Amino acid sequence: MNCPPPASSAARIDGVRLQAKSPGVRKLDVAHLRRLAEFRFQLRRFLHVSQSAAEQMGLHNQQYQMLQCVGGIPEGMAPTIANVAKRMLLKHNSTVELVDRAIDQGLLRRMGDAADHRRILLRVTPQGEGVLAALAEFHTRELEQSGPELVRALNDILGRGKQATSGPRRIKRKRMVAAR
Repeated sequence: MNCPPPASSAARIDGVRLQAKSPGVRKLDVAHLRRLAEFRFQLRRFLHVSQSAAEQMGLHNQQYQMLQCVGGIPEGMAPTIANVAKRMLLKHNSTVELVDRAIDQGLLRRMGDAADHRRILLRVTPQGEGVLAALAEFHTRELEQSGPELVRALNDILGRGKQATSGPRRIKRKRMVAAR
């Protein structure tokens, strides 16, 4: 397991410099730390349930994420291995291995790009669409149940705790939209 460097050293994450002992770092706010921990717990709980659901469908978690990434790639973005690797925060060669396994399972296929013959596009097969549809339905139901707690935890971090979760009507409307 890769461990981060000790807290006394400096690090950069996405261009932001992190350093435990710098003039701009405030004293630890335990209440804020608890809110962050609660959000991470709610997020991890959802991801754990998601991983279990993918495994029940015969997929490893990353395989499901990759399949979802290809099937749900943003409009205007080509479903290439490079774009999938970028969206999954993986190295190119790791993504190639995931794609190859998904192709072997009949979940994905490679196709030439009619607009750019140098490019290879990824497409979800009908079998892969069936898996994605079943998991999307499951995840929507799960978010209908656990989503309000996840939103509450995020709102608590952002200082919007009371007003964002104040009424059951608001939650019902969100659920109805998610269920469509």
